[in-house]
Amino acid sequence: MQWWAWVAGGAILLGAELAFVDAQFYLVLLGATALVVGVASLLLPDLPVWLQWLVFSLLAITSMVTFRRRVYERIRPKLPLMRTGPAGETLVVPQDLAPGGTCRMEYRGSSWSAVNGGDVPIAAGSRAHIVRVDGLTLVLHGTP
Repeated sequence: MQWWAWVAGGAILLGAELAFVDAQFYLVLLGATALVVGVASLLLPDLPVWLQWLVFSLLAITSMVTFRRRVYERIRPKLPLMRTGPAGETLVVPQDLAPGGTCRMEYRGSSWSAVNGGDVPIAAGSRAHIVRVDGLTLVLHGTP
């Protein structure tokens, strides 16, 4: 294969990753490997085609196994954990709730079923925190 074909293929792969796709650096590593093989083909013009493909394959696999995760995590760090539900929030209970007792209550403009999931009764007007949501039921524990 001609050296310029490797360089052109590498440039296309790099451009595709950076411009159009978020392939998590797979195309970047393939493109960089193609560029390396293209430069090697330019410097060693008698390099057989089968050896070019072998070097490309070995470099691509090695770089993906060795470097991809480290580079990807360094460039794109993990996002902070986002709370998507009401678990962990505190609210005021409208009536007395014995352990295992249920009631209806307003929460964020909607009517919810609530159950006391703790071992201690929750008095009316006291604060409780939402431990989890089971279906459409808020599971509450009293706050000390």
